[in-house]
Amino acid sequence: MEALLVSTGVVALAEMGDKTQLLAFILAARFKKTLPIILGILVATVVNHGLAGALGGWITAAVSPEILRWVLGLSFIAMAIWTLIPDKIEEEETNIAGKFGVFGATLVTFFLAEMGDKTQIATVAMAAHYSAPAIDAHFITLLMVVIGTTLGMLIANVPAVFIGDKLADRIPMKLVHTIAACIFAALGVATLLGAGSDLGF
Repeated sequence: MEALLVSTGVVALAEMGDKTQLLAFILAARFKKTLPIILGILVATVVNHGLAGALGGWITAAVSPEILRWVLGLSFIAMAIWTLIPDKIEEEETNIAGKFGVFGATLVTFFLAEMGDKTQIATVAMAAHYSAPAIDAHFITLLMVVIGTTLGMLIANVPAVFIGDKLADRIPMKLVHTIAACIFAALGVATLLGAGSDLGF
């Protein structure tokens, strides 16, 4: 349950003001069709974070526990710093929309925008962090991380689709980013101090 709750909360906070949230604002303003945009976000996120979770699980099996502890701890701290840097949406990411329809445009642009984005890397790190040694527990934990990060994306982006940019100016993005950065930093320090030792690293 911890993997689900932490993954959901961290990604929801990290996504506030992120380029994919800006992309949701832009697509909603341009197409004014909420359902295909939300479905596109959901499918793109499940595929993207599913791959990221699998990579995190593979890293757990491939890397020694001591190295994994340092890599994860430093990764979380790097995520804390990255979270404080605001994203900008690039025009070419929204230009794909005209070719694939609303659902297709959202699917493609969200998937591409998430490649190498902080929430995808956070999914890899959290999947590796929460991977349990037992095979059944390992799969369930990875599934909880992917479900959590997907829920976090939806919590941040679905309201953006419904309200467009009307609410963007009212949310204190700096405060939200600072809270997310503090959570990432706490996860990093806890990992470096051996908080994951019960999971084998």
